[in-house]
Amino acid sequence: MVAGHTRPRKLLVFINPYGGRGKASRIYYSEISFLFQLAGIETDVIETTRANHARDYILEADLQTYDGVVCVGGDGMFSELLHGLVKRTQSDSGVCEDKENAMLTPCSLRIGIIPAGSTDCVCFATVGINDPVTSALHIIIGDTQPMDVCASYNDGQLMKYSVSLIGYGFFGDVLRESENLRWVGPIRYDLAGIKMVFSNQSYRGTVEYLEAYESNSSPRDNTRCRTGCLVCSESSERLREAAEECQADCQSDTWKKVTGSFLAINITGMSSACPKSQDGLSPTAHLADGTADLILVQESSTMQFLRHLNRHTNRKDQFALPNVEVHRIRAMRFTPEEFDEEEAIRRQKRFFGCPCGRTSETSIWNCDGEILNCAELSVRVHHQLIQLFARGIEDTSRS
Repeated sequence: MVAGHTRPRKLLVFINPYGGRGKASRIYYSEISFLFQLAGIETDVIETTRANHARDYILEADLQTYDGVVCVGGDGMFSELLHGLVKRTQSDSGVCEDKENAMLTPCSLRIGIIPAGSTDCVCFATVGINDPVTSALHIIIGDTQPMDVCASYNDGQLMKYSVSLIGYGFFGDVLRESENLRWVGPIRYDLAGIKMVFSNQSYRGTVEYLEAYESNSSPRDNTRCRTGCLVCSESSERLREAAEECQADCQSDTWKKVTGSFLAINITGMSSACPKSQDGLSPTAHLADGTADLILVQESSTMQFLRHLNRHTNRKDQFALPNVEVHRIRAMRFTPEEFDEEEAIRRQKRFFGCPCGRTSETSIWNCDGEILNCAELSVRVHHQLIQLFARGIEDTSRS
């Protein structure tokens, strides 16, 4: 595979004609393809016809002549390219990706995103806008933005890779409920969200996590990840030194533990900003520093939880609430706790007569918009595993 931080000469382009609002083909052929032609970039274009078409193609194709792969679609299409490219790279390198402690090989091919989906969260959080032409120009220029990737495991088996949200409780329930509302289109997420807010379902369990190596790195600081971010660019050397120091001074990693009833457990490797939430789930999360932010929302009243959710949109500090805590981590594991008969009766009484009520013992995980049908999960952050055709969000505060 051709590596480099230069302008691409040849690209493999995948178009999802069905995702989002079905506009991907029109966007590519009317706004993007001629820009690539003017820039002298050769393209091989494939319109996908089924789920995982792009992923399977990447796993089998000869990629030696390409400088990058491009998806025209939404976050689901990006996820296909992510999984195909990471899996292909590990296969070519002889790395077993099912081993939780495996050191995964970084991908050399860059990924380009031409946004044409419903939310385009990954594009928005790495470019600052979900505009197809802007993204195409980043590809043509040859910008490079490394990104961390979270790997999720259940019972020793790799489940999914993600770069944005891994959510249990509220966001998992919203995704599960939305599957029953597909017929109404993208608004299904809003409807499912309203229902889940008023169900106010919490789940008992134990969260264990490994803190970031750097004790001065915090989700509560004011260091935003922007173009030329020093936190990310200098992270490789710092992580190497910290890992060596830990190995020398520590017999083993020290896992911290939190047990309780959670309305939401969220892990995000980026801010997860989108047009509806300009700052995202964790405003100061970094794209490529080898960490993710763990957000724990303990059981509370419906109004308290609504207050937390509302702060994602009004730019107030969503962590400055008594039922919310946040940690910068490099690994996490969650073990659900089944509630006893007395707790089951209490929950049934609590939701009696409410059509929104749910009394299930466990939730499911929402992994970048895809369902992981399990409750027990472990997550590890892999430092700068992929590269995008992007340069991060521009800092406009001084303009």
